[in-house]
Amino acid sequence: MTTAPARRTELAAFLRSRRARITPEELGLAPGGRRRTPGLRREEVALHAGVGVTWYTWLEQGRPINASPQVLDAIARTLRLNQPELSHLYRLADIRTAPAPPPCDDLDPTIQQILDDFRTSPACVLNSRLDVLAWNAPYAALWPRFRGSQGRNLLWLSFTVPSCCSSLVEREVDLPLLAALYRTHYVRHLGDPDWEGLVEDLLAVSPEFAEIWSRQDVAAASTRTKRHQHPAIGELRVVVSNFEVLAATDIELVVYTPADQESRDRMQWLLDHPEARGYEHDHPEVLYITA
Repeated sequence: MTTAPARRTELAAFLRSRRARITPEELGLAPGGRRRTPGLRREEVALHAGVGVTWYTWLEQGRPINASPQVLDAIARTLRLNQPELSHLYRLADIRTAPAPPPCDDLDPTIQQILDDFRTSPACVLNSRLDVLAWNAPYAALWPRFRGSQGRNLLWLSFTVPSCCSSLVEREVDLPLLAALYRTHYVRHLGDPDWEGLVEDLLAVSPEFAEIWSRQDVAAASTRTKRHQHPAIGELRVVVSNFEVLAATDIELVVYTPADQESRDRMQWLLDHPEARGYEHDHPEVLYITA
């Protein structure tokens, strides 16, 4: 199956969404009267990027035309793309500075040993599809029912669990970031039924995902602080750190380090009191997940 038409469709949608974010004033242009749609006009992007209006229009229409890295860089500067967005643009245009890493779910046994060495910090290993491949005891203690979740895919779990039953305190921040992380890798797998099927299923069951996915946002993993709510210990603040696993470049080690003394004390209490994790049996409707 060729992925070229799908890539062009994604490229067109992405460019339109980025163009809509930029105001004429940001490029030093006069507002120019009433505009039918927000953001720049196509001819304004073409002018500032130094390309032909017709050529740029065809690019946004998903026509089969070629774009050089130099032209893409000029368009990216005009649209104020950040580094993850620029990399995303390159992938959509099928221009790669390095081959995309292949999927890898076969973990070296030492990976589990590394996870287990984080005795008081939840930690897991994710692939680029956001499937959890391995985890340690603190991770299982904090999110006990996660272990029985079919597929253990964080994107699916995060968007199909209602807000009342999720541990995410700041869903309005965490869910868009999760979808943007997925989209960054998604374009490398256009035509793959596992990747596209997950998106299609989520679009069918989650209006929240459909709205966020339509934004065309992309992001790179970065260190950040997150807030989780746990029924036995209350709110836990953790610093999320991602580390590439060099033995398999399509997977990452993710560590959730308690961010303050109160969070460390609460995490330690939970580890010291396994009986406190029995809430999932008393409340089977609750599925606390992380992302």
